[in-house]
Amino acid sequence: MSNTENFECEYVYHIYTHANGKDLIFRVEENYRYFLDKLAKYIVPIAEIYAYCLMPNHFHLMLRFKKLGEILNEDEHKYLMKRFSNLLNAYAKAYNKKYNRKGSLFLDYLKRKRINDERYFMKLLHYIHNNPVNHGFVEDIGKWKYSSYHSYINLAKESKIERAEMMQYFETVNDFIEYHKSNIEYDFLSIE
Repeated sequence: MSNTENFECEYVYHIYTHANGKDLIFRVEENYRYFLDKLAKYIVPIAEIYAYCLMPNHFHLMLRFKKLGEILNEDEHKYLMKRFSNLLNAYAKAYNKKYNRKGSLFLDYLKRKRINDERYFMKLLHYIHNNPVNHGFVEDIGKWKYSSYHSYINLAKESKIERAEMMQYFETVNDFIEYHKSNIEYDFLSIE
């Protein structure tokens, strides 16, 4: 199963998790913003984020872990997992306090899949950005505020998203938009 793959620096991963049971992870806009702040604090220093989508009960990330080099005195996987643990714990603690709830907010493991081929890489970009459409939250991808899609169609605006690598696959922003409007089969992504 993909959630048992060890994280390694310099590889691209699809990372995702769901809320525990029927809980929501995000209820209001402030929740989404707070999560993105924590993502910037804990994950941006160790990874280039190519895409994300935050949904009411789950989220998806596509990122490449940076080379950590000599600064790392421990197992790579443990170090990288600790950063995600810190992110999820910090968010859950604040969420539980705000909503006067107890217990685990997220599933007890982080699902992950290493991306080793370009075809998967491109289809995953489409899948992540179209998640709100596929789940029926919006009909138009541009209407969902909580994904990296807007960062790509507004390249003049500064962003923490690593857009340059993905934009190499598109001649223009319009090509990027048209790609996201196309119908793509996701069967090989094996999302659980």
